Amino acid sequence: MIKKPVLSSLIIYFLSAIIFILPAKAQPFIGEIAAFKKQDSVKMPPKNAILFVGSSSFRMWTNVQEDFPMYSIINRGFGGSSLTDVIRFADQVIFPYQPAQVVIYCGENDLASSDTVSAQIVFDRFQQLFSLIRKQMPETPIAFVSIKPSPSREHLLQKVITANELIKTFLKKQTKTAYIDVFSAMIDEQGKPKPELFIDDRLHMNKKGYAIWLQVIEPHLIKK
Repeated sequence: MIKKPVLSSLIIYFLSAIIFILPAKAQPFIGEIAAFKKQDSVKMPPKNAILFVGSSSFRMWTNVQEDFPMYSIINRGFGGSSLTDVIRFADQVIFPYQPAQVVIYCGENDLASSDTVSAQIVFDRFQQLFSLIRKQMPETPIAFVSIKPSPSREHLLQKVITANELIKTFLKKQTKTAYIDVFSAMIDEQGKPKPELFIDDRLHMNKKGYAIWLQVIEPHLIKK
């Protein structure tokens, strides 16, 4: 039988442990952000590079620098991040690099996170991120890669189309921006996602998918 003083000490210990753990759980992707910081401390990427930031479609593009040999690329895609995550970590994954251009791929995970997340909510979040970047770096061009049509999320297709259109229309009214339409190249004649562009999870792309992104994105990159 555990004595009361010992039991009280154990309770206090476990409560303290819970309090310590909770903040870390409340900040998803904190480990990846810490890894970026450690990487930067060893060798800081060059200024005036092109920054790719957003979710796992960028994170898993591990050879992006090789695919764009004529450009200096910084890849800061992380986890299955949403626009709110990129906003939260903007001070760590965007502003320290003083990029010549910011290329964003994000929004797909926002839609997939909950049925309550509408295309309008995704657009509002994008506007918030856009305004944040423009406030800190008013002269830096911003490009948005359209939300892709993933076979595993085909039920979200109409929301994806609407969110893309809202963002496209918004960017047309802004200066130094680009809307990069990868969506159109990734659907078939019936308007359905092309499964041959994806790995087995039907969410992330294979080499064929990234080859399309390379072809569509490159004309929009800033040349130095």
